[in-house]
Amino acid sequence: MRLDKWLWHARFFKTRSLAARYVEKSRCRIDGRPVDKPHATVAPGMVLTFALGPNVRVVRVVGLGERRGPATEARTLYEEIESR
Repeated sequence: MRLDKWLWHARFFKTRSLAARYVEKSRCRIDGRPVDKPHATVAPGMVLTFALGPNVRVVRVVGLGERRGPATEARTLYEEIESR
């Protein structure tokens, strides 16, 4: 699944276009590798690192959503590893 779409499904961003712009302009990492393309592929087991506001989020992708559902459903798509 595309990184921007997954970030949107997991409710880190309100719109997919915001997620795409964030990936292009910010420093996101997939398994420690810097990424600047919204179409980068994510799969279960991968670790994403990105800054949201003053916090750095480190999450493991647990699942790929088929839709952008409620927050309780979105929370099942990832597991929080670390938050600074």
